[in-house]
Amino acid sequence: MLNYEHLLTIAQKTAREAMQSLVKINSTSINYKYDSELPREMKSEVDYELEKIILKSLNLTKIPIISEEMSYSLDSFNRGLCWVVDPLDGTVNFIRGIAPCSISIALWDDMKPIFGVIIEYPSCKLAWGGAIFGSFIDDKKINVSAIEQRNRAILCTGFPSRFNFSESSMSDFLDTFALYSKVRMLGAASLSLLHVAKGSADVYFEKDIMIWDVAAGLAIVEGAGGVINISSGNFQDSFNVFASNDLIKSE
Repeated sequence: MLNYEHLLTIAQKTAREAMQSLVKINSTSINYKYDSELPREMKSEVDYELEKIILKSLNLTKIPIISEEMSYSLDSFNRGLCWVVDPLDGTVNFIRGIAPCSISIALWDDMKPIFGVIIEYPSCKLAWGGAIFGSFIDDKKINVSAIEQRNRAILCTGFPSRFNFSESSMSDFLDTFALYSKVRMLGAASLSLLHVAKGSADVYFEKDIMIWDVAAGLAIVEGAGGVINISSGNFQDSFNVFASNDLIKSE
């Protein structure tokens, strides 16, 4: 049996090493551009620099890796054990100084989360957890909320780079928004899921979000007592995701 605790320690150490590099970077001097095929997708040199640090460490485990900046698909690994990495979730937040962002590392097995590690910038707080571990922020146990009524709940969501902004799609989204008390868009799916895990939000829902954006956060939600529901999206490695405190169910 794999030593998941050992692998978790490696992921935590790797995330901290990457964060040490991130805090030294002046975001105003970073080169960035928008993807030619995805006009709403920003890429910067810092994404690739952080990925180098992370992959150098994780490659030593001999476990396959899927990362946002790599061209490999989950199908390349026959859906077995693999690392899922987002070197910088919330690149726009970081470059423009809008809101927090994060570094995310997760271990999945057969398309199921084992554990996730999320380190937030600029606070440098480390969150980690999974169903077999529980979930924690800097070793303090976290739990999902006890909100039961959808019209009293807070929904975290967003419009990913691949979102379909058709009239019908927007109409469906607005109908969903209307069911909740408040809606928040944070610009980083990992941190949205972390808010569900620690009970400051109650539901996370997003369509066509990429696996690396949510892999760590989904594991941490499970470890905090929440539930996750994922289905295949319209793009390779994208998913439709609903995660909640287990009191508010997906429709």
